Amino acid sequence: MSEMKGSVLIVDDDREMRKLIEEFLQEEGYDAESVSSGDLALNSLQLKRYDLLITDLRMEGLSGLELLKKVKSAYPQQTIIMITAFGTVESAIEAMKLGALDYIIKPFKRGQLIVVVEKAFEQIRLQQEVNRLREVVTKEYQFSKIIGKSKGMQAVFQLIKRVSDSTVNVLITGESGTGKEMVARAIHYNSPRKEAPFIPIDCASIPEMLLESELFGHVRGAFTDARVDKKGMFEEASGGTLFLDEIGEMPLGLQPKLLRVIQEKTVRRVGSTKTSPIDIRIISATNLDLIEEVQGKRFRDDLFYRVNVLQIDLPPLRNRREDIPLLAGHFLKKYAGLQNKAISGLTESAMKILMKYGWPGNVRELENIIERGVTLSQREKISAKDFPPVITGGQGDQLLIEQALARMSSLAEVEREYVHRILQLAGGNKMKAAKILQIDRHTLYKKLEDFRKQQEASS
Repeated sequence: MSEMKGSVLIVDDDREMRKLIEEFLQEEGYDAESVSSGDLALNSLQLKRYDLLITDLRMEGLSGLELLKKVKSAYPQQTIIMITAFGTVESAIEAMKLGALDYIIKPFKRGQLIVVVEKAFEQIRLQQEVNRLREVVTKEYQFSKIIGKSKGMQAVFQLIKRVSDSTVNVLITGESGTGKEMVARAIHYNSPRKEAPFIPIDCASIPEMLLESELFGHVRGAFTDARVDKKGMFEEASGGTLFLDEIGEMPLGLQPKLLRVIQEKTVRRVGSTKTSPIDIRIISATNLDLIEEVQGKRFRDDLFYRVNVLQIDLPPLRNRREDIPLLAGHFLKKYAGLQNKAISGLTESAMKILMKYGWPGNVRELENIIERGVTLSQREKISAKDFPPVITGGQGDQLLIEQALARMSSLAEVEREYVHRILQLAGGNKMKAAKILQIDRHTLYKKLEDFRKQQEASS
């Protein structure tokens, strides 16, 4: 016997109509039952949960509209379809405003009914998947998922817990790779806004004109490629959280517009004269010293105080080395599971290397190295030979200094070697390498070009 497609409760005081619908749905593979009144439907719902409720609009006693209100009050997630006669379509539309998913007009053919029911079950499946994913994401960003026993991280945990229930704007600071976005997500998914969207945007990776459109949206005709109206991130995040990653890189010309949105809690799309109210919480992050940016006139001081109502500073990994074994163990378990490999830990020498390395890429770099180790290891434990050359040698990146001293290398030679190693760590991603080096992309491009010219001149 094939598995039932889903459960349906039919409510209609017309016996022939409800039995006909019940029969149609049962023949299509649905677990369909029917009752003759709204009161009986409420009793049935107390005893059993149904995927779909189909109710006539006009019935003796409790009407379909009254039933809808009572069901939605008691079971907000219940999916409901209304049955209505041609002359009461306006009432059916009113029912949809109150939470009904769809309606079908009498008299209807079997095929019409089945199409509406199948559409409803597709919507149910989509909502179940959304709920499942939301539950997975919420678990992923529980406080317990942020790993660290060091004093610095314990202080961070306390701040996250205290700030999550509030609505204040938060600024998260720290070097690249310290986990700023993970902290932002933890704040959101442990807050009253967790059912609403968390929308991240990287202010450093999007050109100014495109960033304005992404943030504020635009109307058709606002610029050459604006062929349709488009919501911006502020509107998409309404009710939830907008995460402005690398806010220190936001172009100076856009900063007054961001300030206005924060102050007025309204947004105006590019090319429009109308404003729309928004309800969002802003969490920002930066690896720059915004005080220095303000003093250098690269960041507005009034915007700084708006986004920095409460600041959370993430310590670099080199300043919390006692967390390295915990993090390494966490990442090992994660990637060994994903790759289905029986790896139980790291050798003593491998762990010593991790403990001595300077970690310019912080937790993100550690995760990448453990993933690589799991991938390459052919033994029960990851060993030093499974690590990239940049951290091996027992002293990690300190080896670079020792080798430079032994060769009596110039400062320019040490800089060239270090920049190339960071670029290697970043997988060739120049934007990521620039963030690790704490220089802007244009400076990195210029250095690489200078290195190339030096190499050509010496060859």
